[in-house]
Amino acid sequence: MFRYFIYLGYDGTNYHGWQIQPNGASVQETLMKALSTFLRRQVEVVGAGRTDAGVHARLMVAHFDFETRLDVEGVTDKLNRLLPADIAVYRVCEVKPDAHARFDATYRTYKYYITTRKDPFNRMYAWRVFQSLDFDKMNEAAQTLFDYTDFTSFSKLHTDVKTNNCRIMYARWEQEAPDEWVFTIRADRFLRNMVRAVVGTLVEVGRGKLTVDGFRRVIEEKNRCSAGTSVPGHALFLVDIGFPDTLFEV
Repeated sequence: MFRYFIYLGYDGTNYHGWQIQPNGASVQETLMKALSTFLRRQVEVVGAGRTDAGVHARLMVAHFDFETRLDVEGVTDKLNRLLPADIAVYRVCEVKPDAHARFDATYRTYKYYITTRKDPFNRMYAWRVFQSLDFDKMNEAAQTLFDYTDFTSFSKLHTDVKTNNCRIMYARWEQEAPDEWVFTIRADRFLRNMVRAVVGTLVEVGRGKLTVDGFRRVIEEKNRCSAGTSVPGHALFLVDIGFPDTLFEV
C-alpha cells in the first residue's frame, strides 16, 4: 500500500466541522466521497485534527492509502474538479507508509480574527466586538499560557481524550489594521473547543472583567465553568500544520 498526504483548505461555513457527522455535512465526508468517486473504490481519509462547525482551514492535512502509486498532480486536478467551490486541494504527495497526518503532526497553528467595526465584506470571517479591548493586557495574560500544560479549563466537557495536556509554543495578539486584530496560537495539540475558549477568556481580560492573575487562576482551577464563553467559530482559521521532514523521504 502507498500512503498519500492531501493538503487542502476550506471555508467551513456550510459544514458541521471536519469530522463525519450523522446528521450534517462535513468536510471529511465530502473529501472522501470525491476521492472514492475518482479512485472508484471506498477510501478512508484521516485528518490531522478536527475543526468545529463553521471553522475554516487555510491549511488542513489528511492522509489516505491506495494499492498503487498515483499520479499526484492528476489526483489534485481531479479532486478539485469533483469538490465544491468551498473546498480546494492544494497538493497531494506520497509519504512513508507509516506516516500519520494526526499523530505525526508536530504543531498546529490557529488564527482568530476580531474587528471593531461593521464590515459587510468580513462578517463571515471576523468576530465583531462592540467595545474597546485592552490588547496589551490580553497579551500579558496570553503569556501565562506558556507556564502550564494542563488546559482542562479550556476543553469541551465529556470528550474522549486521554489527556488535557498541551504544549503552547506561541500565543499573541497583533493589530493588522486600525480596527482589526488577530490572535495567533501554536501548540503541539489542541483540545476540543480550546482556542475559542482561550480567546473568550482573554476577551474577558480585555474588557476588564478578569485580571491577568485571574486568568492564571482560571487555568489552575482546571474547571471549564471558570473560563469565559467560547467565541463564535466563524472567525477561527486553522492555518498551518508541521511535520518532520523524514516523513517525505520515500
